[in-house]
Amino acid sequence: MNRYFCEIAFLGTDFFGWQTQPRERNVQDAVTEALQITLQKPELKIVGCGRTDTGVHASQFYLHFDLDKQIDNFEKLVYKLNRLLPRSVSVKKILKVNDSLHARFDAVSRTYQYHINYLKNPFIKDTSWHHSRKLDVDKMNEAASLLLNYSDFASFSKTGADNRTSLCEVSRAEWEQKNERLIFTITADRFLRNMVRAVVGTLIEVGLGNTNLQNFVEIIESKSRSKAGTSVPAKGLFLTKIKYLEIDD
Repeated sequence: MNRYFCEIAFLGTDFFGWQTQPRERNVQDAVTEALQITLQKPELKIVGCGRTDTGVHASQFYLHFDLDKQIDNFEKLVYKLNRLLPRSVSVKKILKVNDSLHARFDAVSRTYQYHINYLKNPFIKDTSWHHSRKLDVDKMNEAASLLLNYSDFASFSKTGADNRTSLCEVSRAEWEQKNERLIFTITADRFLRNMVRAVVGTLIEVGLGNTNLQNFVEIIESKSRSKAGTSVPAKGLFLTKIKYLEIDD
């Protein structure tokens, strides 16, 4: 059996997330069907690097699948898949990997970005959140840096989520202003359900002056979702990077 990794990108606007679910359009089913048809393997299954919520996008997302034959021409397969897939999903590349490499469990880090625009812009309405009130980016960066001092992020986990643990190792968390756009980048070994959107929502409260740095620390240490800010809309969130030790990118 041969194992292959497939790198894709997708616009989440048209989907109810990555994960297969009955009666709802999702990315996993779309990619599975395209692979089954192209490879003539109706039994083929795929495993993604994680889940994404409804409306969340991915500029880099990996999945793996097993095949009882060698793929001879990767470029040709990528071309065929992109012809079959909806316009909101793109296959970027396919590569053969070690038979034991797992798309989800062997990822050593994941990076998300959240996009905010100060000006109303119809051309990016599905890929960013319009927030017209000015924010104190310096204070937001001070608060974001405090995330690196903690490992338990229960305060930012979706209530009722079936997380095995609320422990995560955050290695990067920062805001960057680009003209009228504000981008938050966060990297960790793993993320909890709804974690990034809840972190962003809480940091915005800091930027508005409603929450100070001490309050932000207290929110983290409380391990209570009710203490944190409101989750921001999904449409501004992108999964941008999945890192594996075995894959050069």
